[in-house]
Amino acid sequence: MKTILAYGDSITWGSNPEAGGQRHARENRWPTVLAAGLGPGFEVINEGLRGRTTGFDDVLADCDRNGARLLPTILYTHAPLDLVILMLGTNDLKPIQAGSWTGAMLGMKRCLEITRSHAFRLPGMPAPKVLLVAPPRIVPTADPFYAELFDGAVAASEKLAEAYRLLSIEFETGFFDAGSVAKASPIDGVHLDAANTRAIGEGLVPIVRGLLA
Repeated sequence: MKTILAYGDSITWGSNPEAGGQRHARENRWPTVLAAGLGPGFEVINEGLRGRTTGFDDVLADCDRNGARLLPTILYTHAPLDLVILMLGTNDLKPIQAGSWTGAMLGMKRCLEITRSHAFRLPGMPAPKVLLVAPPRIVPTADPFYAELFDGAVAASEKLAEAYRLLSIEFETGFFDAGSVAKASPIDGVHLDAANTRAIGEGLVPIVRGLLA
């Protein structure tokens, strides 16, 4: 059995913009779709959390959303792992968080450092392979709350994929641009409808198979 950890934010969790942020049905969340596409012999663990950042605190939240701080605990919780999929950065683009693509890139770099070297110290336990996924771009929205919450983030999100691709080269990980198969809904500019959420899982199937071959 190959065990895969999907570590992400509300896109991984499955926020549905058409239902006011309620969660997509389980069969439409991309980790579920990925597991179905891979078939028997693979387990995909959905560790998505709404609002999670790469490595920045959200002091207004009712739970810890700092991805880098939580990552070592979650890696140990589900160890041993064969593959860790990291898809974070969208929330970093909020002005009340990092507010820039460079902040998201540096936060993701820290997550990669943790996954590569920090969390695996048990004798005989190999480090997992890593797949870095750039989230879909943020798109303009008429929703006044989300437009203000992500002010300036539309342009910044366009730069994440290239920044993450370069990180994947530096850390010798797999890379996938989720924006190549999925687009955010203009309802809130950030989250995905069911079809686009499923498209991420479907698009990841051959990438994951190749990494775990």
